[in-house]
Amino acid sequence: MSMNDRKDPKRQILEQEIETAVGEETADLDPSEAGKIREKVRARVLEEVERERRIRTAKERKEEERRRREEKRRERLHEEGEMFERFNRNFRFQHMVMFTSVIILIVTGMPIKFPEFALSRILVNLWGGIHNTTIVHRTGAVMLIYFMVHHLFYTVLSRRGRRDFVLLIPTPKDARDAVQNVRHFLGKTEEKPRFGRFSYIEKFDYWAVYWGCVIMIGSGLFLWFEGIVLKYFPKYILDVAHEMHSDEALLATLAIVIWHFYNVHFNPDRFPGTLMWWHGRISEHEMKDEHPLEYEEIMAKRAKQEGAEGPGR
Repeated sequence: MSMNDRKDPKRQILEQEIETAVGEETADLDPSEAGKIREKVRARVLEEVERERRIRTAKERKEEERRRREEKRRERLHEEGEMFERFNRNFRFQHMVMFTSVIILIVTGMPIKFPEFALSRILVNLWGGIHNTTIVHRTGAVMLIYFMVHHLFYTVLSRRGRRDFVLLIPTPKDARDAVQNVRHFLGKTEEKPRFGRFSYIEKFDYWAVYWGCVIMIGSGLFLWFEGIVLKYFPKYILDVAHEMHSDEALLATLAIVIWHFYNVHFNPDRFPGTLMWWHGRISEHEMKDEHPLEYEEIMAKRAKQEGAEGPGR
């Protein structure tokens, strides 16, 4: 027993009550036996009291941690500030169709490209054999074709789609931003590049997907309808299409896993991931940090509108 326990008034009262209660019950026993019983009862009661104290302390600690997490969440929400819509519902739908089709194409296409791997055999068996695997693969291909057609119509017919397409076209500023970003990462300058609605990283993502879809869909259709192709083209055209499809598929898979997943989900600023693909919103804090030029443009438009509405109020 520690000195603190001995000095604890509540502990002393408890021990006295134990001594009194056990003493009355063991009054007619041999003193040595009564002493052993008192010591055993005392140890058991104190052990139970200590256990209950630890449980209570653990509950209090969990409650304190819960309150602390809630406070941090409120602080983070306060720091994030206003939420801005970055991607509308139509764009989010396109993205969901695209990444679903790409995942299907990867998990059914890579086993065909690398059939000797054990994982490939597991995936093929999961689909019920190579015949079913090709059917699922072509289902993913139809989804990708639909996405591409939908996106082309969205880009041409939607005002927001046309605006974003124009903003996604690379400019000399992107090259300067890339150089400045590398210098910033190397510690050569403290100033980060200031991006507008789309950074050079996002533009690279977009045009890589655009070019990849053209290659994959074009070569895939040649392989899908090889009988028709061979009526009008020599055999080597089909061989070229096969190599293009296979190698572009591997390149796209590596780009998605290494480049896109890191920038969007595994980046330390976003880990363990972002749900922007689902709700399409971005916080004011993120806007100021990642797209300051777009944020300033939005604020300038708001100020202009408020100024125009002012005299009429």
